[in-house]
Amino acid sequence: MASSGELKKSITWLQGTAMTIGAVIGAGILVLPAIAAEIAGPASLASWLLMGLISLPMLAAIAQMSSRYPNSGGIAAYAQQAFGPGMGRLAGFLIFSAMPIGLPPTALIGANYLCSLFGWGTGAAHIAAGALILTAVALNLRGIELSGKSQLFIVSVILLILIFVVLSSLAEIRPANFTPFLPHGLGAVGHTMSLLFFAFLGWEMIGHLAEEFKDPRRDIPLSLGAAYVIVNIVYLAIALVVVGSGVYKSGNPNIAMVSLIKLRWGEPAAVLVGLLGFVVCYCPVHTYIAGFSRLFYAQAREGYFPKCFGELHPLYGTPFRALQLFVPLNLSLLFLSWALSWDLKPLLGIPSATFLLVYTIGMFSAAKVLSVKSGRLCGLLSGTLSLAVFAFSGWYMLFPLAVALYFVVRYKKEFF
Repeated sequence: MASSGELKKSITWLQGTAMTIGAVIGAGILVLPAIAAEIAGPASLASWLLMGLISLPMLAAIAQMSSRYPNSGGIAAYAQQAFGPGMGRLAGFLIFSAMPIGLPPTALIGANYLCSLFGWGTGAAHIAAGALILTAVALNLRGIELSGKSQLFIVSVILLILIFVVLSSLAEIRPANFTPFLPHGLGAVGHTMSLLFFAFLGWEMIGHLAEEFKDPRRDIPLSLGAAYVIVNIVYLAIALVVVGSGVYKSGNPNIAMVSLIKLRWGEPAAVLVGLLGFVVCYCPVHTYIAGFSRLFYAQAREGYFPKCFGELHPLYGTPFRALQLFVPLNLSLLFLSWALSWDLKPLLGIPSATFLLVYTIGMFSAAKVLSVKSGRLCGLLSGTLSLAVFAFSGWYMLFPLAVALYFVVRYKKEFF
């Protein structure tokens, strides 16, 4: 029989750091440096740096909100606390609409790396992506303590391999590849920033896991701070060697990392990076599934979904019904992606734009709720910056705006 008790408090700051890094650093590091360089040229390095700076006040606001008000609802809970149930429900609804779109391409990017090693086709890549998602669901079902320990090990291995890739590629950097620095103008830098936001998604996932930290007041800021430093160093280092080597100018950007390591070490080392590509995409899939299920669980507790989704597994203490819902949802998206041959760029751009709007809501919520002046300033600044980057999202912004418009009209009594 299912339980309606509390989530277990078992996450340490080290596990929280690993899960945060795993949520943020996944698929983005494999494809976005090359895609960003294609769009903005060498100036894409400025886009990475600026996005890192923009995410800092956002990170500070999330750390303060999550540690002071630990709630599995995350940003949706903060929005409700600040602006009432309508805005809280809207934030949750936006996240629910974005996650099923963002996770399949994340899994597919990893699957494409794996299939490139063995010459497998598109169908096999979609099957491998489905297997990756099912594995993440199964481990999440067993409990956050097991998944936190496995994430710590996987992330450590990933970081060691990424350091190896960077150090091995330094000899391939050529000064000529940095000129002209702005081949497509400043507008391309702004557009690239909106796309790179996908690479900086994941900080908010710690909010959905906040109830499960042993000491949230201490461990959440430590986890976020350590993850921020590591993630930004790795991103800038990878972007530097991708641009400096010129590897983005030829070949498929989806497997740019394989091409990069081939320049120095040949096919054997490329096999290692190809396997890394598959494994590294598991981390964000795992953490996002954990966060999604906790958000669904929290929203069910608030009465926004059927009460059965607010029940916990009697043995593992996990929101198992929300996890079960994830399986048909994502496998259906994967099937449609295969049947309709969807391009990955829109599937990355749409959730990026949607989460920009979610972050905007969440950060303005933090600015209203937090009692500490520095927290309010961080929330106000990051909310304004998120809204500004959202303006560069192009047609991708139409999706979250349409979702928000429908929701406000549908539940207008909760807003007015």
